[in-house]
Amino acid sequence: MDKVKDIIIRYIILLAVAIPNLWLFYKIFSPLTIYLFYFISNIFLNVSLDGRLIHFQTFSIELINACIAGSAYYLLLIFNLSTPDIKLRKRLKLIFSSFLIFLILNVARIFFLSWLLYLGSNFFNLAHKVFWYALSTIFVVAIWFFQVKFYKIRKIPFYSDVKYIFNKSHFRKTR
Repeated sequence: MDKVKDIIIRYIILLAVAIPNLWLFYKIFSPLTIYLFYFISNIFLNVSLDGRLIHFQTFSIELINACIAGSAYYLLLIFNLSTPDIKLRKRLKLIFSSFLIFLILNVARIFFLSWLLYLGSNFFNLAHKVFWYALSTIFVVAIWFFQVKFYKIRKIPFYSDVKYIFNKSHFRKTR
């Protein structure tokens, strides 16, 4: 029964964090992303900060919620909390490290795109679309696969929970 309770708690947390509209991720990661990007940009160029706007010499960029990528953090949390049999301490390490890795990659992505814009590159629009449509998801999946290998995770998100519940239910065939 403890395992069923664990499953229920993990999925309630996932639902609670998603309501309303992933605000928790944006509340935490908006300032982290904006200030880290501003700090790194200011090392290389003279920039100023005005809320979510970063002003370069010849242009400004606004770091909107899509740039912060709250849904990517949520997907990492989903992978983590939908995987059973992880001790709390290890789970917290997984969550913290995956969020940190994604934060660093996301800021690097924003910096790279800003650098292309600064240089006046014709590849900015293409690079922005490639990052938006493909690489963001690849980043999240790659981070999860890295963590599965590094932390020696043996269970499969969702599937392991469903399999356990099915095996405990009346729907399975008895032999």
